[in-house]
Amino acid sequence: MRVELSEVTLDVAVSGEGPAVLLLHGFPDSHELWRHQIPALNAAGYRTVAPTLRGFGDSSRPEGGPEAYHPAKHVGDLLELLARLETDRFHLVGHDWGSGIAQALAHVAPDRVASLSILSVGHWASIQEAGWEQRQLSWYMLLFQFAGVAEDWMTRDDHANLREMLGEHPDAEKILRALKEPGALTAALNIYRAALPPEQMFAPVRESAPLPGPVMGVWSTGDRFLTERSMTGTAKHVDGSWRYERIEDAGHWLQLDAPERLNALLLDFLAENPLG
Repeated sequence: MRVELSEVTLDVAVSGEGPAVLLLHGFPDSHELWRHQIPALNAAGYRTVAPTLRGFGDSSRPEGGPEAYHPAKHVGDLLELLARLETDRFHLVGHDWGSGIAQALAHVAPDRVASLSILSVGHWASIQEAGWEQRQLSWYMLLFQFAGVAEDWMTRDDHANLREMLGEHPDAEKILRALKEPGALTAALNIYRAALPPEQMFAPVRESAPLPGPVMGVWSTGDRFLTERSMTGTAKHVDGSWRYERIEDAGHWLQLDAPERLNALLLDFLAENPLG
């Protein structure tokens, strides 16, 4: 379904009945990333809300430069979407940039979040604290800051470099088709440019508000972009209960590589923390 909000129109998949679970994808995906989780959650008695975030997939790509894609804009979209759907409290699940946005939403509305599950991407301070190995894996984040340069590099030779970055992504060809649409790649990159300028990427680690628990972090051993330490270090940045789970033999897109194992973890964690 398409939901028209004050600034953008979002492509949203809503299904099932019961306690709400908000599912947030990251770069460069859409709500289709959750296609194996949605049926499992619905069958277990949950209502799922999976939006395609602004700048991605079939959702709006607003003009105005990177500032139109700051995480605060995404949080505003989500709060407005939840109001339209008359959803007060909910479980929150985020992957990649969706994890960062989910963490921001949990800070803004802690009383509305029954549980927070963060996949692949931990707390920003933990990522900063993860050392040189993580900085090496995060090299592309600096490349993405250079408007025009990054787009040229990623699209050169029929998107050869972007194909290599996507690597094992099961939906790589479909995502490539979407990113070839006019303005799509720049819109997808703009969240990096808005949220992680060099001044932020290389700033000293600063004291920040802890995540409201309960929080579950899930990392997969085949992740080419994030170290395990960047997730496990999140433990000290959580106020409340913390649970860590490690999925073997799955890449960054663990929802598609190991759906049954991830579904089991999510269902168990949600059952441990009912909306009440």
